[in-house]
Amino acid sequence: MTHEETPVTILQKYFPGFREVRVDVGGVGIHTLVGGSGPEAVLLLHGHPESALMWRLVAPKLAEKYTVVAPDLRGYGMSDKPSGLPDHSNYSKRVMAADQIAVMDHLGIDAVHVAGHDRGARVAHRLLLDHAERVKSATLIDIVSTWDAYALTGREFATKYWHWFFYTQPYDFPEVFLGSHPEYFIHSNLAKKVGPSARANFPDDVMAEYVRYYSDPANVHAIAEDYRAAAGIDLIHDEPDRAHKFATPLLLLWGANSVVGGLYDVMDLWRRLALDVSGHAVPECGHFVPEEKPDVVIDELQRFVAAHSSPRS
Repeated sequence: MTHEETPVTILQKYFPGFREVRVDVGGVGIHTLVGGSGPEAVLLLHGHPESALMWRLVAPKLAEKYTVVAPDLRGYGMSDKPSGLPDHSNYSKRVMAADQIAVMDHLGIDAVHVAGHDRGARVAHRLLLDHAERVKSATLIDIVSTWDAYALTGREFATKYWHWFFYTQPYDFPEVFLGSHPEYFIHSNLAKKVGPSARANFPDDVMAEYVRYYSDPANVHAIAEDYRAAAGIDLIHDEPDRAHKFATPLLLLWGANSVVGGLYDVMDLWRRLALDVSGHAVPECGHFVPEEKPDVVIDELQRFVAAHSSPRS
């Protein structure tokens, strides 16, 4: 990113025709991109350690048919980054899902088709559990449930997803170490999770933007709080919901070469939690599915949204 280039111009470059909206959700500002004007709305939730920018290869195409909403999760990107509470509850997925309801209310959207990758998929999971009436369909990308991930943790998961356990250490140990060399961390994370054929989908200006966000100590603290919540209060929230399968149509996509794809029977684990499950592994793909294989994600989302859209009057 050049000295003259700003976050606004990079968003204009990758999200042509989208507008930026800042929604106050109880004293926390959620930076949101909004594009398109179709009768169906698609909510896109990003993962770690990125921002809504990760949907740059998907959102503009979806906006040709649908209203597309792509927020930065609280603590990420250009959204506000409040200090974590002692129990980390202000970064619980329940609170982060409620943020999305506030965004929808602000935009006058009654119900959405939500698609989430990585951390955003965990927020999407909680959104369809707590606010099922506001979700027409859900697409979860490259995850198993947080509860299952911890319950099934073994040596390989702990080794390859080491950050899950490092971020959860008490303040400010992970903040100091992970925030000490943001450029190295961002590029190292990419190198380990993306196949060589997809590297061209991560241009220098995008990587520089991810590094810029991660260079903010408040961003690293917020991400740590996200993971601390996942290891504690999120599990408390999730456990009772495991007794009842949710009915919202669920599409699963995961990278055939990702850690998730290699360790788990993704379909089986989600069929224990949901009544209506479909999906598949994406060939020759690692963890960052929307950026590595955007055409697959676009096609699958368009098909799935169309299948679960409200009939026109």
